[in-house]
Amino acid sequence: MIHQVFNIALIGIAAIFTVIFCAVVVPPLIADPDIVSAILAGFDNPYASGYSTDVILCWVVLAIWVFYERHTYSVKHGWICVALGVVPGVAVGFPLYLVLRQKQLTHTSFAS
Repeated sequence: MIHQVFNIALIGIAAIFTVIFCAVVVPPLIADPDIVSAILAGFDNPYASGYSTDVILCWVVLAIWVFYERHTYSVKHGWICVALGVVPGVAVGFPLYLVLRQKQLTHTSFAS
């Protein structure tokens, strides 16, 4: 796959999720700004709990990866992607980190 198509696809996924997140989550949060209840609602039933746990652990993997590569490959600004992994979500932070990482590593011998 061409790098440009790869980047467009990843940025598109991040944008689509951000739009969906804003359409689905923001209106109820405006009506009832109880953030703790909103977070806990992700654990209302066993299925939601499974998905929520998956997302949380994927965020942990992303955070470990970002901080590892910061020290190993000097990838900069990955912390922004970790923060975006919290809000709006990993579906934004992860693809944007891949784009950020690719741009920085293509100028080194670490890129594959």
